[in-house]
Amino acid sequence: MSYQSIFHPGLFKDQTFIVTGGGSGIGRCTAHELASLGARVALVGRKAEKVEAVKAEIEEDGGVASAHVCDIREEEQVKATMKAILEQHGSLNGLVNNAGGQFPAPLAGINQKGWETVVRTNLTGGFLMAREAYTQALSKNGGAIVNIVADMWGGMPGMGHSGAARAGMVNFTQTAAVEWAASGVRVNAVAPGWIASSGMDNYPEHMKQWIRSLGDNVPIKRMGTESEVSAAICFLLSPGAAFINGDCLRIDGGASQGGRVWPLPKAKNNEPFNGFHRATTPKVLGED
Repeated sequence: MSYQSIFHPGLFKDQTFIVTGGGSGIGRCTAHELASLGARVALVGRKAEKVEAVKAEIEEDGGVASAHVCDIREEEQVKATMKAILEQHGSLNGLVNNAGGQFPAPLAGINQKGWETVVRTNLTGGFLMAREAYTQALSKNGGAIVNIVADMWGGMPGMGHSGAARAGMVNFTQTAAVEWAASGVRVNAVAPGWIASSGMDNYPEHMKQWIRSLGDNVPIKRMGTESEVSAAICFLLSPGAAFINGDCLRIDGGASQGGRVWPLPKAKNNEPFNGFHRATTPKVLGED
C-alpha cells in the first residue's frame, strides 16, 4: 500500500522539504505524505534510531528521504544541520517546524529549568530552524514554512509552559510572514487539537482515562487523525496556498470555538480522513 493523499501525484516533484520531529507522530505522517507526492524529505530529530526508521519506511515505499540528528535548541547544531541538508539535496523549498514537547504540570509546579526547557523546544528551536531555513536557502529562491503549534486559545491549563511557547510561535509566524514575504517566503501555522497520535502514549498512567475522554469534548465527537493534520500542512506548502501568509489554521474539530459552554449533542456524518497506510492507533486509545 501507499499513502492515499487527497493531492495530485507529483505535486512536490523535485522539491525538498525539512520535517523536524519527523521520527514519530504528525511529523512521521507528514513526511510520508510529502514523499508520496514526489518530495525529497529531510527528517530531523534528536534520536537517530527514530529518524532512520522513518527514512527506511519512506524508501521502502519508493520515496526519497534523509535522516539528520539535531537538537533544534542548539544554535550551532541547527546551522550545521541546515548546511548539511543543503549540501546533500542541493536546494530547499520548505520547512515543517513540527518538533516539540512538554510535560503535564500546573504552573505552580513548574520550576525554571522545566519552563525554559519547554520554551526552548517549542519556541526557540522553531525560531532557529526557520531563521536558518530562510537565511541559508529560502531567502534566495522563496518557499514556505509551516509552524506546528497547539490549541492554546483561552489558556492551556496543566501545560502553561507549552501554551506560552505556542502562543509565541503564532506571533513569530505573523512577524516572519511580513518580514520575509518580499523574498517569496510564506509563513503559516497549524494548530492541532486532540489528535490520535503516538505522543499520547508518553503521558503518565493517571492521565489515560482523561485522554480517552477527549473526543467527547469536541463538537464532532471524536479526535482527529494525523492524516487530517498532514493534509492541512501539505496544502499550506502547496501553490494553492500562494496567497495565504501569516495565518494559523486550527485543526481541532471546533473544540476551540465555545464548546465549553454550549451543550454538545451526539454527532453524525463526521467520518475521519485517514490516508496514512502506516498509521497506528496509540496504545492508550486501544485499552479498556
